[in-house]
Amino acid sequence: MTTTVTNATVAPPIKVSKRQMPAIMVKPAAMVRWAFPPALGIALFIFAWAVLHHFRPELPGPASTWTSAIELFADPFYNNGPNDQGIGWNILNSLGRVGLGFGMAALIGIPLGFILGRVQFINQMFAPIISLLRPVSPLAWLPIGLLVFKAAEPASIWVIFISSIWPIILNTAAGVSQVPQDYLNVARVLRLSEWKVFTTILFPSSLPYLLTGIRLSIGVAWLVIVAAEMLTGGVGLGFWVWDEWNNLNVEHILIAIFVVGIVGLLLEQALLLLAKRFSYEG
Repeated sequence: MTTTVTNATVAPPIKVSKRQMPAIMVKPAAMVRWAFPPALGIALFIFAWAVLHHFRPELPGPASTWTSAIELFADPFYNNGPNDQGIGWNILNSLGRVGLGFGMAALIGIPLGFILGRVQFINQMFAPIISLLRPVSPLAWLPIGLLVFKAAEPASIWVIFISSIWPIILNTAAGVSQVPQDYLNVARVLRLSEWKVFTTILFPSSLPYLLTGIRLSIGVAWLVIVAAEMLTGGVGLGFWVWDEWNNLNVEHILIAIFVVGIVGLLLEQALLLLAKRFSYEG
């Protein structure tokens, strides 16, 4: 009996490059590299805070502030009257005022910025007014708002509006003025309407500048609201900080500082994501 033996073809071993390695083998090291620097910075900050508390015991330390924060956020939306509400209501009221003031600033500032960047004569006409009013301290506008509106709520919104409109106007105008003249010449040759020029040339080209102005503007608005609410009262983070100071509750003041910083950071990161989403690469 004859037995036929066939030689099986053996495939050579597959070499796996580092790029082809499973992602699960790469992620831990990358995660450590990403998380270690900020974690170290936070740890150094807490250590410096603890040292300062050791030499100044009247300043609450990290541990007691953390405990107070847990108690505070255990019920953030309680309501015991207009002068005694949870921190959640204060945050929402401050965000509401910022939204109204910033929204009106964007509604007026964006079209005005396009006009200033498009028409040189109007730009030169408004330039001295903007240069004069832009450096004015935001709180200097508060008495004018109280005089005109006769109420604290619209006065604080007015302060946010007048403080946050300048970055929008200036950045939008700068973006429109940076549009290459060749683009506008081609539009003129093609006899495009002004609306078509705006939608196909001016807006896409100036969008990065516009989003930068919006990001700066919302940062200014969030900074101003706390100071404005300290002076006008009502429900809001600024009033809450001032009320806690009158009660000598420094731990709550420190918590409010962190809350303001975290909310401002979240707003900025949201706008950065928006800027990346709508960025145009030329």
